This record gives sequence, structure tokens and C-alpha cells, in this order.
Amino acid sequence: MPLVGTAEMIEAADGRGIGAFNVITVEHAEAIADGATRAGLPVIMQISENAVAFHDGRLEPIAAATAAIARACDVNVALHLDHVTDPRLWEIAPQHGFGSVMIDQSKLPYEDNIAETGRAVEFLNSRGLWVESELGQVGGKEGDTPLSAHAPGARTNPLEAIDYVAQTGVDALAVAVGSSHAMTTRDAALDIDLIAALRTAVGVPLVLHGSSGVPDVELRRAVRAGMVKINIGTALNIAYTNAIRDYLGENPDTVDPRKYVTPAREAMATTVAHFLTLLANPRANPSENPHENAHENA
Repeated sequence: MPLVGTAEMIEAADGRGIGAFNVITVEHAEAIADGATRAGLPVIMQISENAVAFHDGRLEPIAAATAAIARACDVNVALHLDHVTDPRLWEIAPQHGFGSVMIDQSKLPYEDNIAETGRAVEFLNSRGLWVESELGQVGGKEGDTPLSAHAPGARTNPLEAIDYVAQTGVDALAVAVGSSHAMTTRDAALDIDLIAALRTAVGVPLVLHGSSGVPDVELRRAVRAGMVKINIGTALNIAYTNAIRDYLGENPDTVDPRKYVTPAREAMATTVAHFLTLLANPRANPSENPHENAHENA
């Protein structure tokens, strides 16, 4: 199927959450496509600036492979370029099939963040790309000093968010509401009231980063409160790595990577299908049964 624009996918969400999963290797992209096909739901495949750095700073090979896998998928897939700080990267995004870019100038002073993000929005919107940015401090980014999601000033301020969206013209806003990147436990507590306040205030779709550390019940509550794009990365890596550990633990003499990558890819696909189904049905469990969070690969 042809690639779908991120804007089109988000606009069609209609109260559902859209899962956006990080691609690091080709196997990640294959697993995301497989999981989305099983769930029968649209999905966003996203490649971060850190993933590009892992591939020796070359965007084209991993973007081309991901786009090819996406086009062979039986459900709608959008491509997103995530956490971009380098203008040289976002400037080439339109050439490689991306429907959206997340501009991350959160380390800059507020006015500089606005200026740089606004410049990116003007360039990318004129080429048909949807632009996301971040306001507040979502901790856990690689290379950053650890930051508690409850630290003073970490949460996104609704009044500041109104100003930021108005001045930059961003199409979506990633907000700090209690989650953190790279969490390997699922015990983050989200500020649901803040999510609702931000949804009312800013008038653009909200994005939740660091969703791997958020329990299923909290994710459903977040979508009901106004979150639309839900970023998930670490959960895939946990599933992938655990499956490899288990296989090699049982088969320590294995040297053919296909033997252990196959169950690892399967574990990621199962995780993707779980999250997509969860996010597409935010009201499916009104009793909010805590046992729902027992999904082993999440």
C-alpha cells in the first residue's frame, strides 16, 4: 500500500490512540509491520536521530528499507522522523518518504526553541510534512542528566503551551505529563488532569513520549483524556532482547543469528499488536482491571 501521511492518520484517529514505534534495525520495521497487520490497525514507524547515528549517520539506507517494508504492509503506515536536532537531517526528510518530523529543540532557551522550531515548521509544512515538537522536559533521553518526571518545572505548562504552539505553528505537541524515555519498568503515573487541560488549551494533537514505562490502564486513560500519538520504543527492545537471551540460554552453541533473531522479531510483533489494540480501544475496559498489565512482552 502507498505510504499514508501522518497528518491524515492522526486526523482519522477519532478518539483512538495511534501507536508510533521506533525503528532501529530492519527487523524492528518488519516486526512493526507484522504486528500492525495482525491487529488490523494503522501504525506509525519512526526513525530517531539516534537511530540514524547508529547507522553511521546515514538516513537513506534505513529509511529506504523501512519505507519498502511499510509499502508492502496490508494496513496504513506513516513514516516519522523523530527527535531531530540537526537541521541537516530534517531538511532531507521530504526526500525519503517521511510524512512528519519531530523537531526537538527542547535543550535551547525558550525563545531560541521557538525560532528554530518555527523555521523548521515553515520549511516542512511547505513540503507537505506534519511537524511535532516538544515542550516541557520528558526525561530519560540518551546523554541527558537523569530527570524525575516529578521535578519542578518538568511538566508542560498549559499557558506556555498556548504561546509555544501559536508562535511556532507546530501541528502537534509532545508534552511532559509524567512519563520518561527509556523506562524498563511500567510504573509511570501520568497527570491525567494536566493532559485534559493541555488538550483544551492548545488545539493541536498531543503526543506522549516515553510510553513504554506507562501501564496499560494509564495509557487508556491518557488517550481518553486527549493523547493521540503514543510513542513506544523501549518496550520493543525489551521484547527483542529478552527473546534473544532466552534462545541463547537454551541454545548456547548457536552462531546463526537467524535462529535467535526470528523469535526476537516475533516477540516485537506481539508487543506491537498488543499496544495497537490497546490504544485503539481506550474505553474497552471501563473497570480498569490492573491484571490487564500482565502482558509479558510490553
